[in-house]
Amino acid sequence: MLNHRLVAFLAIFQIAAQIGAAQAGTEAPVSQELTITLEERQIRAAGIETQAIEQESGSGELVVPGVVVVPPQQLRMVAAPAAGLVEMLLVAVDEEVKDGEAIARLKSSELVEAQRAFLQADADANLAGEKLQRDEQLFKERIIAERRLLVTRAEAIQARAILQERSALLTLVGMTESEIATLRKDRRFVSALLVRAPMSGTIIARHGAVGERVPASAPLVTIAKLDPIWVNLQIPIGRAAAVENSVEVTLPSLGLRGRLIRVGRTVDSATQSITAVAEFSLAKNVARPGQAVQAILGLPREGGRQWRVPAEAIVHYQEKHWVFVSAANGFRMVPITLVSETPQFASIRGPLNANDRVVTRGILTLLAEVSGTEK
Repeated sequence: MLNHRLVAFLAIFQIAAQIGAAQAGTEAPVSQELTITLEERQIRAAGIETQAIEQESGSGELVVPGVVVVPPQQLRMVAAPAAGLVEMLLVAVDEEVKDGEAIARLKSSELVEAQRAFLQADADANLAGEKLQRDEQLFKERIIAERRLLVTRAEAIQARAILQERSALLTLVGMTESEIATLRKDRRFVSALLVRAPMSGTIIARHGAVGERVPASAPLVTIAKLDPIWVNLQIPIGRAAAVENSVEVTLPSLGLRGRLIRVGRTVDSATQSITAVAEFSLAKNVARPGQAVQAILGLPREGGRQWRVPAEAIVHYQEKHWVFVSAANGFRMVPITLVSETPQFASIRGPLNANDRVVTRGILTLLAEVSGTEK
């Protein structure tokens, strides 16, 4: 029991000495393999354990967090086409709607004024047309001068243009072509208008409320097309180059497979990560906007042999990655390249052999020995 406590105390003391030396700038950087000589008795006392490595033949993996979002080109904000009173909201959140389906009903004085202006423009256009026909006949009979005919023709053209403008304004406030034709025929005003869906999709938000007076362009509902869907992935800046060659993105909790469509170029100063966007096609509604997910990116294996080791075997020391490998008289500290990493395993490349075993427990003791060797 005393030996165990003594070994632990020495390990902690040596690590503290190592940190102090590094801060003082007296420790030389390690760039190649180091050998730590330990007897079997010391290995057992330090609780050092090892596991075998496995050679990989496929691609590596990188596990990152993400959030489900709707692609911006699949979002539509439906706004009030005219100021008025929200008489009815005909849809609820998460309800499916079709293109052209009524989603709200507004009572609007602006609609009444637009109809009045349209009917006035229609009457003016009819009058100008009749005047033009009369003057054309009078000109043929040489009763009026050509100048008067030209003036009448210009007035008729202007009247038709104003009528087209008033008709377009009625379309903007939500009236259909059939409703405008009925207004022109019956000359009867309507005080309420139906706001219709501009596309098929799902209502993901309601902004207006029944009984509320809203100005023109006030948002009423948001419609989204939820297939395909995007996932914004948070990628550590150090793995950005590897991610750009990712062959596949998987959402294991949802059973979805997709592809990476964009890797961001700006870095979040708080998390030191970049945002990558993955796209997924949904067979059914299994992913919902705003949902937090965990994604696995498949990374292609580059040249050279690649190994799979437990994640706890990786040591980050002096800005490099290392593993401790069992040797005949102790352990070797071997520099490696970290290809990808998950919470359980890591894919690495380095001067290793198929029968090597890496240290997974007792690494602090070995680091203390490395500090002593450097001194």
